[in-house]
Amino acid sequence: MLPLLPMNNLLRTLIAGYGAKKLGGGCFSTVLIFILLFWLLGGC
Repeated sequence: MLPLLPMNNLLRTLIAGYGAKKLGGGCFSTVLIFILLFWLLGGC
């Protein structure tokens, strides 16, 4: 099994931004979703 490498910050930001854009309805909810996804992806 391959060792798990920490996720690159740029990749993390891009994935969180894309997810927030797709899931967010307004400005405030998009920011909250971005922060949540960025934090969740930090554990990967």
